Amino acid sequence: MGGKHYLPLTDQDRNEMLAAIGVKSVEDLFSDIPKEVRLQRELELPPALAESEAIKHLSSLASKNKHFHNCVSFMGAGVYDHFIPSVIKHITGRSEFYTCYTPYQPEISQGVLQAIFEYQTMICQLTGMDVANASMYDGGTAVAEGAVMGCGATRRSKALVSRSVSPFYRAVLKNYFHSRGLELEEIPLRDGCTDTGELEKMLGDDVASVILQQPNFFGLVEEIGGVADMVHNHKAVLVISADPLSLPLLQPPAEYGADIVVGEGQGLGVPASFGGPLLGIMASRSKFVRQLPGRIAGETVDSEGNRGYVLTLQTREQHIRREKAASNICSNEALVALGAAVYMAAMGPQGMREVAEQCLQKAAYTRESITALKGFENAFPGPAFKEFAVTVPGDPAELNRKLLEKDILGGVDLAPFYPELNNVMLFAVTEKRTREEIDTLVRELEGWK
Repeated sequence: MGGKHYLPLTDQDRNEMLAAIGVKSVEDLFSDIPKEVRLQRELELPPALAESEAIKHLSSLASKNKHFHNCVSFMGAGVYDHFIPSVIKHITGRSEFYTCYTPYQPEISQGVLQAIFEYQTMICQLTGMDVANASMYDGGTAVAEGAVMGCGATRRSKALVSRSVSPFYRAVLKNYFHSRGLELEEIPLRDGCTDTGELEKMLGDDVASVILQQPNFFGLVEEIGGVADMVHNHKAVLVISADPLSLPLLQPPAEYGADIVVGEGQGLGVPASFGGPLLGIMASRSKFVRQLPGRIAGETVDSEGNRGYVLTLQTREQHIRREKAASNICSNEALVALGAAVYMAAMGPQGMREVAEQCLQKAAYTRESITALKGFENAFPGPAFKEFAVTVPGDPAELNRKLLEKDILGGVDLAPFYPELNNVMLFAVTEKRTREEIDTLVRELEGWK
């Protein structure tokens, strides 16, 4: 199909529409609005342009933006420049998938229901969990909903969250807990990771959920062995926020005792755009299935034995009494989840493992190269996946301005989120970064200060 263009109405079209609704002019449509509050003049807009001129003008404005297509990105902190296979847009553009907003009637929604079912299946395979829902808004809401699930399952009202969890996720979590009258405490850090000794001291019989991130916000791989036993000894729920692209390399959360797994699925073939739409991943053990927000699609057979798909469970307030709903999240993220499902199917286990290995190796090479420069030091020890924190000489904001002049999107300044980490930047290196691009970054940093 060609581009989507706006076709204005003719005067005859307008007159026919006005006649059909029984008014003489467009002004009559606004007769109920007092004249004194109307503008009563033409809008101060430039003269109309021909379509070709408008496209040229808008293209000129758009070219002023800096983005992943005209810059080399080392920016992460939750949204990343990963490769997106072209097959994704071809599948997500098919009408049987994108036209179904919410699949209320399964008999006419088989395409979207199958897409949801396949997505759920692959998320369960990645995480090792028993069930997965049909996606949340983003990683932040998934973390918050996971923590609230723990409160509902244990009938307790307190959660512990590590400061190594994304500050953006923790901000959403605080809002959720404040609005529900729940209590939230933060577990301190030790060398950029969760201080498990402090966690053990903070655990008690009043704790419902413990939320950790793996790899954490600084890209570090947390030492999580034994944490699940510690949490379960107090009958609390362990919620893990995981990067799905790390799971082909790292141990699945189910194997180290996670009860609920959440995360951000943007890396699974979802464009960064301007920070959304994103994709919240959520999966759990089967005993928490009735606490899961959203919907769960299931596979069944019809009266003739043909395979079909249905909504097996719907705990949204749109479907059941508001006070009985597990969550008030209502929007259907199935189109974004479909893109993630196509990505996982197209890449396959081997392809996803290769992406993970390239992220790991390229980040390690970049980290080693940067910290070899004078004035640049590792902020934290330990292995990192695709991000790492570096202490830099001088002001990170000024450094990023210099890099942007070279069409490089630099690392994220951590001071606004962690005041104790002054002059520390978080760099992200995905499978898309070439050795030449990494070496160019290092050369630019070498000339800094």
